[in-house]
Amino acid sequence: MEHMASSKRSGWRNFLTPGWVITAILVLAFTYAAFSFLAPWQLGKNKDKNAFNQRLEQSLQTDPAPITDVIPGDGGSVGVEKEWTRVALQGQFLPDKEVLLRNRPVDSTHSYQSLTPFRLDGGQTVLVHRGWVAVEGDGAAPKLKRAPGDHVKVTGFIRMSEAVPDAKPTESQGYTQVTGMSTKQISEVTDEDLAADYVQLDSESVDHLNGMAGDGADGDGSGEDGGAPDLQALPLPHLDGGTNLSYGIQWIAFGILAPVGLGWFVYAEMRERRREREESAEVARLNAQITDGAGGGDAGDGDATGSGAGAGAGEVAAKPKPADSKKSEPSGAEKPKSRKRSDLTDRYGGTRSRFEERRAEKRGRERF
Repeated sequence: MEHMASSKRSGWRNFLTPGWVITAILVLAFTYAAFSFLAPWQLGKNKDKNAFNQRLEQSLQTDPAPITDVIPGDGGSVGVEKEWTRVALQGQFLPDKEVLLRNRPVDSTHSYQSLTPFRLDGGQTVLVHRGWVAVEGDGAAPKLKRAPGDHVKVTGFIRMSEAVPDAKPTESQGYTQVTGMSTKQISEVTDEDLAADYVQLDSESVDHLNGMAGDGADGDGSGEDGGAPDLQALPLPHLDGGTNLSYGIQWIAFGILAPVGLGWFVYAEMRERRREREESAEVARLNAQITDGAGGGDAGDGDATGSGAGAGAGEVAAKPKPADSKKSEPSGAEKPKSRKRSDLTDRYGGTRSRFEERRAEKRGRERF
């Protein structure tokens, strides 16, 4: 029993090599990361996406609420939970304070987007995203239809402000242009005390304002800017779950398969080592048979010599007998040792040679 236990421990010690130890550490580290970080990260994003879809879907099915009932009175942000709430605004646009947002693609189309302050009836000013137009071939900003100066009522979605971009505002082609939807930066540019968040108009309000502008950019029918393109409302996000759930499940599967794969390789290595031990035992048995056969041949030669001498003495004293055909043939024990070894090698197919060649190939290579 002690020998078997020692042999088993020795087998496990064969895996305490740098290659196997490093592989085991990497597999365990990957499994820990998959279950602790990667899978929860993707599943968390899927949860946030589903919550966002529910908020947006509920907002689309709810009548717009007065914006003064949604935005905080202290000038703070509405927060993530109230973002995309549908709101209604009553008041006047400030067309002279319009700002263009550039370098912001819409559905892979380069665009310019109109950002215009809107003064509510209560006196508070809110930044309104009126829509976008595609960039012309030369990259120049197209002439936009101006926002109407009359008292209007529009609806849209409350959106949280972005961080202040690194790029400074520029004056180009008659417009103040910015690269980010930062109400703080635009408030400084327009010299207006804007609310912390802005409003993205829905498609109905954008179309309504395009109709109010008519053939004139000022909405008075003068036709001064009759060639100005209509603004388009920003598309709403797609209400789908995305791929985060499938990615999370994949990370869980990878975390399970990694240690299982390591265990399979360990089992395969142990099976290979066991096969080699069995082959070594078989070769040892064949060598023992070859040695026993060679020793028997030597003993047979001695016996044959002794019996021959005795027979000679008997023939002198006794009457000669007819020669026995069996005695005239050499016995199996009288065959040369090399012949007996050659016969055994042919019989067992050169097992020893093939094993020794395979063992020689493996010698010198570092095993896992």
